[in-house]
Amino acid sequence: MRDVETRPRRNEWFIIVAIILVSLPLILSFLLLILSSFSEDMITNLSPNSFRPTIENWINVFQGKLAITGGIRQNILKITFNTLIVALGVSGIVTLISTLAGYSLSRMKFQGRKLMMLLLLMLHAFPGVALIVGVYLFYRLTFPQDPSMVRLYSFFYVVLARAALEIPMSVWLMKGFFDTIPWEFEWSGIIDGASRIKVWRKIMLPLIKPGILAVALFGFLAGWQDLIYVRTFLIDKTLATFIEANIEAEYSHMPLIAAAGTLYLLPTIIFFLTAQQLLLQGYSGGIKG
Repeated sequence: MRDVETRPRRNEWFIIVAIILVSLPLILSFLLLILSSFSEDMITNLSPNSFRPTIENWINVFQGKLAITGGIRQNILKITFNTLIVALGVSGIVTLISTLAGYSLSRMKFQGRKLMMLLLLMLHAFPGVALIVGVYLFYRLTFPQDPSMVRLYSFFYVVLARAALEIPMSVWLMKGFFDTIPWEFEWSGIIDGASRIKVWRKIMLPLIKPGILAVALFGFLAGWQDLIYVRTFLIDKTLATFIEANIEAEYSHMPLIAAAGTLYLLPTIIFFLTAQQLLLQGYSGGIKG
């Protein structure tokens, strides 16, 4: 009896130790990156002698400079704002479309429903790089003739293109969440005379808040981290393209790059440190669907 009780505990400890060992290189990489952003020289080991603290790197980053000589000086606040526009735009579109489509696929029976679900799954399997040629050709076909609209259109197109890559998986996740809601909640609203859109907005959405938040955050991170689509279509710079341009500059100072990289990764780090339970709910909801 004692062996039966202790065996699950041993298995739990084994899993915990294995996860820690697998995660250790990633944790050390983040730690060295953050320490290097506050050091005069790049830190490549954990020796205390290699760390010489300074905040000069962060001052230079907020001045828009990532190289000792040369490099590109730009308004970092404007660049961060551009990144936020893309991230929030992608998040908003993905959340709206996935909640509507997820509800429709979960609750309504219509011709072509299974085919649509299969096509969404197939679209999710395509990497963004494989689709970029077609996306670029469509960009050229719809390019505005008015020069004053070019900058605005580039933002609009990047947001739509990046959101399109996230929508298939987000729809599946939202469908999983809607599938977990009992039909009784919905029928009570319909019996009271509410329309389907009102039932969706007033009854269903409040019951799947964790799923909505998970999809919104995933969409935000996708827009925040994107490099390929932003570099191809967006005229203005985001943090990703700003860092890339300065890495290629002559005499780039790597601690400055580390500071910019830390700033760039902050939303991702904060999200995964604070939203672990939300991620578990998101994945479990999608699996149940």
